[in-house]
Amino acid sequence: MAFEGDPNLTVRRDIGRIMEHMRERWAWFVGFGVIAALLGLGLLSAAGLATLISVSLIAAFMILIGGIEITVGFQAPTFGSGVWFVLVGLAYIVTAAFVLARPEQGAVGLTLMLGAALLATGLLRIYFATRLPEGPRLYVAIAGVVTTLLGVFILIGWPENSAYVLGIFLGVDMLVYGASWLNFGLFLRPRHH
Repeated sequence: MAFEGDPNLTVRRDIGRIMEHMRERWAWFVGFGVIAALLGLGLLSAAGLATLISVSLIAAFMILIGGIEITVGFQAPTFGSGVWFVLVGLAYIVTAAFVLARPEQGAVGLTLMLGAALLATGLLRIYFATRLPEGPRLYVAIAGVVTTLLGVFILIGWPENSAYVLGIFLGVDMLVYGASWLNFGLFLRPRHH
Protein backbone atom coordinates (compact mmCIF):
# COMPACT_ATOMS: atom_id res chain seq x y z
CA MET A 1 0.00 0.00 0.00
CA ALA A 2 1.52 3.31 -1.08
CA PHE A 3 0.46 6.68 0.22
CA GLU A 4 0.74 9.95 -1.69
CA GLY A 5 3.56 11.11 0.61
CA ASP A 6 5.33 7.75 0.38
CA PRO A 7 9.02 8.41 -0.51
CA ASN A 8 9.27 5.02 -2.28
CA LEU A 9 6.46 6.04 -4.64
CA THR A 10 8.22 9.33 -5.39
CA VAL A 11 11.50 7.54 -6.08
CA ARG A 12 9.77 5.05 -8.42
CA ARG A 13 8.13 7.93 -10.34
CA ASP A 14 11.46 9.77 -10.60
CA ILE A 15 13.26 6.65 -11.81
CA GLY A 16 10.49 6.07 -14.34
CA ARG A 17 10.89 9.60 -15.71
CA ILE A 18 14.66 9.23 -15.87
CA MET A 19 14.35 5.90 -17.68
CA GLU A 20 11.96 7.38 -20.24
CA HIS A 21 14.37 10.26 -20.81
CA MET A 22 17.24 7.80 -21.33
CA ARG A 23 15.11 5.50 -23.51
CA GLU A 24 15.08 8.24 -26.16
CA ARG A 25 18.90 8.03 -26.25
CA TRP A 26 19.34 4.27 -26.17
CA ALA A 27 21.55 4.26 -29.25
CA TRP A 28 24.10 6.51 -27.51
CA PHE A 29 24.44 3.96 -24.70
CA VAL A 30 24.86 1.15 -27.24
CA GLY A 31 27.47 3.17 -29.15
CA PHE A 32 29.38 4.00 -25.99
CA GLY A 33 29.28 0.34 -24.95
CA VAL A 34 30.61 -0.80 -28.33
CA ILE A 35 33.46 1.76 -28.21
CA ALA A 36 34.40 0.82 -24.63
CA ALA A 37 34.28 -2.92 -25.45
CA LEU A 38 36.44 -2.40 -28.55
CA LEU A 39 38.88 -0.38 -26.45
CA GLY A 40 38.96 -3.28 -23.99
CA LEU A 41 39.75 -5.71 -26.80
CA GLY A 42 42.47 -3.37 -28.03
CA LEU A 43 43.98 -3.20 -24.56
CA LEU A 44 43.90 -6.99 -24.30
CA SER A 45 45.68 -7.32 -27.61
CA ALA A 46 48.42 -4.96 -26.38
CA ALA A 47 48.55 -5.93 -22.70
CA GLY A 48 52.14 -4.70 -22.26
CA LEU A 49 51.26 -1.22 -23.51
CA ALA A 50 48.06 -1.28 -21.45
CA THR A 51 50.15 -2.11 -18.36
CA LEU A 52 52.36 0.94 -18.95
CA ILE A 53 49.22 3.08 -19.46
CA SER A 54 47.80 1.72 -16.18
CA VAL A 55 51.00 2.47 -14.31
CA SER A 56 51.11 6.01 -15.72
CA LEU A 57 47.48 6.64 -14.76
CA ILE A 58 48.06 5.34 -11.24
CA ALA A 59 51.11 7.60 -10.91
CA ALA A 60 49.09 10.59 -12.16
CA PHE A 61 46.42 9.91 -9.53
CA MET A 62 49.14 9.58 -6.90
CA ILE A 63 50.43 13.04 -7.85
CA LEU A 64 46.91 14.44 -7.60
CA ILE A 65 46.37 12.81 -4.20
CA GLY A 66 49.77 14.05 -3.03
CA GLY A 67 48.87 17.59 -4.04
CA ILE A 68 45.57 17.36 -2.16
CA GLU A 69 47.33 15.99 0.94
CA ILE A 70 49.84 18.87 0.88
CA THR A 71 47.04 21.42 0.45
CA VAL A 72 45.17 19.91 3.40
CA GLY A 73 48.39 19.99 5.43
CA PHE A 74 48.95 23.69 4.80
CA GLN A 75 45.37 24.42 5.83
CA ALA A 76 45.61 22.46 9.09
CA PRO A 77 45.07 24.49 12.25
CA THR A 78 48.41 23.49 13.81
CA PHE A 79 51.85 22.70 12.47
CA GLY A 80 51.88 19.31 14.23
CA SER A 81 48.72 18.09 12.54
CA GLY A 82 49.56 19.61 9.17
CA VAL A 83 53.10 18.31 8.86
CA TRP A 84 51.91 14.69 8.57
CA PHE A 85 49.62 15.55 5.66
CA VAL A 86 52.48 17.35 3.92
CA LEU A 87 54.86 14.42 4.46
CA VAL A 88 52.30 11.90 3.16
CA GLY A 89 51.63 14.14 0.17
CA LEU A 90 55.32 14.41 -0.59
CA ALA A 91 55.68 10.62 -0.29
CA TYR A 92 52.88 10.16 -2.84
CA ILE A 93 54.50 12.61 -5.26
CA VAL A 94 58.03 11.21 -4.88
CA THR A 95 56.77 7.63 -5.32
CA ALA A 96 54.78 8.68 -8.39
CA ALA A 97 57.87 10.37 -9.84
CA PHE A 98 59.85 7.14 -9.45
CA VAL A 99 57.01 5.14 -11.04
CA LEU A 100 56.85 7.55 -14.00
CA ALA A 101 60.63 7.48 -14.41
CA ARG A 102 60.76 3.65 -14.35
CA PRO A 103 57.27 2.37 -15.29
CA GLU A 104 58.45 -1.22 -15.73
CA GLN A 105 59.64 -1.34 -12.10
CA GLY A 106 56.45 0.45 -11.07
CA ALA A 107 54.47 -2.32 -12.76
CA VAL A 108 56.42 -4.94 -10.77
CA GLY A 109 55.50 -3.28 -7.46
CA LEU A 110 51.89 -2.62 -8.41
CA THR A 111 51.44 -6.19 -9.65
CA LEU A 112 52.75 -7.56 -6.34
CA MET A 113 50.34 -5.31 -4.43
CA LEU A 114 47.45 -6.38 -6.69
CA GLY A 115 48.20 -10.07 -6.17
CA ALA A 116 48.45 -9.64 -2.40
CA ALA A 117 45.27 -7.55 -2.27
CA LEU A 118 43.32 -10.10 -4.32
CA LEU A 119 44.57 -12.96 -2.15
CA ALA A 120 43.61 -11.14 1.07
CA THR A 121 40.24 -10.02 -0.31
CA GLY A 122 39.43 -13.53 -1.52
CA LEU A 123 40.27 -15.11 1.82
CA LEU A 124 38.15 -12.52 3.63
CA ARG A 125 35.22 -13.21 1.30
CA ILE A 126 35.50 -16.93 2.01
CA TYR A 127 35.60 -16.23 5.75
CA PHE A 128 32.57 -13.89 5.56
CA ALA A 129 30.69 -16.45 3.46
CA THR A 130 30.86 -18.88 6.39
CA ARG A 131 29.09 -16.26 8.52
CA LEU A 132 26.26 -15.56 6.05
CA PRO A 133 22.84 -17.18 5.85
CA GLU A 134 22.49 -20.03 3.38
CA GLY A 135 21.02 -17.94 0.51
CA PRO A 136 23.93 -15.61 -0.33
CA ARG A 137 26.62 -17.85 1.20
CA LEU A 138 27.35 -19.83 -1.98
CA TYR A 139 27.80 -16.80 -4.25
CA VAL A 140 30.01 -14.96 -1.79
CA ALA A 141 32.09 -18.12 -1.31
CA ILE A 142 32.45 -18.59 -5.08
CA ALA A 143 33.51 -14.94 -5.44
CA GLY A 144 36.02 -15.50 -2.64
CA VAL A 145 37.49 -18.61 -4.26
CA VAL A 146 37.78 -16.90 -7.67
CA THR A 147 39.40 -13.80 -6.15
CA THR A 148 41.78 -15.94 -4.07
CA LEU A 149 42.80 -17.95 -7.14
CA LEU A 150 43.43 -14.77 -9.13
CA GLY A 151 45.68 -13.51 -6.35
CA VAL A 152 47.54 -16.83 -6.14
CA PHE A 153 48.04 -16.98 -9.93
CA ILE A 154 49.42 -13.44 -9.95
CA LEU A 155 51.76 -14.10 -7.03
CA ILE A 156 53.00 -17.41 -8.46
CA GLY A 157 53.94 -15.72 -11.74
CA TRP A 158 55.39 -12.59 -10.13
CA PRO A 159 57.59 -10.72 -11.13
CA GLU A 160 57.70 -12.16 -14.67
CA ASN A 161 53.99 -11.49 -15.25
CA SER A 162 54.28 -7.83 -14.24
CA ALA A 163 54.69 -6.74 -17.85
CA TYR A 164 51.12 -7.71 -18.75
CA VAL A 165 48.92 -8.45 -15.68
CA LEU A 166 47.76 -4.87 -15.10
CA GLY A 167 47.06 -4.47 -18.82
CA ILE A 168 44.98 -7.64 -18.89
CA PHE A 169 42.98 -6.46 -15.88
CA LEU A 170 42.43 -3.06 -17.50
CA GLY A 171 41.43 -4.69 -20.80
CA VAL A 172 39.00 -7.13 -19.18
CA ASP A 173 37.53 -4.32 -17.07
CA MET A 174 36.97 -2.14 -20.15
CA LEU A 175 35.50 -5.05 -22.08
CA VAL A 176 33.01 -5.90 -19.31
CA TYR A 177 32.26 -2.21 -18.76
CA GLY A 178 31.51 -1.77 -22.46
CA ALA A 179 29.37 -4.90 -22.54
CA SER A 180 27.35 -3.64 -19.58
CA TRP A 181 26.65 -0.29 -21.30
CA LEU A 182 25.78 -2.09 -24.53
CA ASN A 183 23.36 -4.33 -22.63
CA PHE A 184 21.85 -1.33 -20.83
CA GLY A 185 21.34 0.50 -24.13
CA LEU A 186 19.65 -2.54 -25.67
CA PHE A 187 17.45 -2.79 -22.58
CA LEU A 188 16.39 0.84 -23.10
CA ARG A 189 15.62 0.34 -26.79
CA PRO A 190 11.89 0.76 -27.40
CA ARG A 191 10.13 -2.49 -28.14
CA HIS A 192 7.59 -2.53 -30.91
CA HIS A 193 4.90 -5.16 -30.54
